[in-house]
Amino acid sequence: MATNDYSPFRKNRKRRTIILIGLALLAIIAGVIAFLRSRAGEEPGITSISDTAKWVSGDEEARRELMTIQREPCPGAPFLLPADGWIGLLYGDPRGPYSENHRHQGIDIFSPTDPGVTPVYAAYDGYLTREEHWKSALIIRVPDDPLSPGRQIWLYYTHMADKSGENDFIDDAFPPGTCEVFVSQGTLLGYTGDYSGSARTIWVHLHFSIVLDDGYGQYTNELEFDNTVDPSRYLGMAVNVACAPSAPACTTTPLCGEAILSDGGG
Repeated sequence: MATNDYSPFRKNRKRRTIILIGLALLAIIAGVIAFLRSRAGEEPGITSISDTAKWVSGDEEARRELMTIQREPCPGAPFLLPADGWIGLLYGDPRGPYSENHRHQGIDIFSPTDPGVTPVYAAYDGYLTREEHWKSALIIRVPDDPLSPGRQIWLYYTHMADKSGENDFIDDAFPPGTCEVFVSQGTLLGYTGDYSGSARTIWVHLHFSIVLDDGYGQYTNELEFDNTVDPSRYLGMAVNVACAPSAPACTTTPLCGEAILSDGGG
C-alpha cells in the first residue's frame, strides 16, 4: 500500500496558516480598538470605548461606576431623570446607527437588568398619549415649557417592550389609544425594554427626548434632530455629546460652549 509522506507536512502547514490568519485578525482588531480609543480621547464628550467595554462585560461593580441614579430633580432643574442607568448614547451623538448628518435626538439610558425590570417615570407634569399603533412608546404634552415659558413641548419615551413587541412593559393604566391623561412628575409609566421595531438587536434601555410642537398643538417628527431640544438644562446634567462625562450627575453648568445643538436649541 502506498503511503503519503507529505501528509504530516501539509497538516502542519495548514495549522501554521490558521495561526497566522488568527494573529493577523487580532492585530486588525487591536488596531481598530486603538483607533477608537484615540478618537474617544480627541472627543472627550463621547463615552469612550473602555466605558462601553465595561458595560458589555456585565460586571456589576464596573457597571455601577457608569450608572446615574437621580430620583429627584437636580437643584434648579425642572425634570427628573426618567430611569436609572448608564447614559451611554448622548444628545447629538453621531455614533452608529447615527451619523454626523443624522445625530441622536435624545438620550439612551441603558439598564443593568433584563427587559421589564427597570422602572420608567414621568420626568415632568403633563398629558400622556399612547397612539393606538405604538407598541413601546408614550408621549407627554407639556403645555408650558418650564425653561421657555409660552412654548409647548413633548416628552417622548420608547423601547418599553420586549424584542418581539408582543409584550409591552407600559403600565396598564396607559393602554393603546390612551389620550391626554394627566400624569404628575414621578408617575410610574412602565419599565425599560429592548424593542427596536426592526431586525436590529438593541440593549435594554429607555430612549428619552424632548420634542418640539408644530405650532398647531401637535408633536413634530422625533426622528428629525432639529425637532428636538437638548435635555441637559432640563435635567441639570451634562448629557450633550460634546460635554458629558462618563457618568453624568447634577451640575450647575450642564451645557459647555462646544455643545451640539439643534434648531430647537438647549
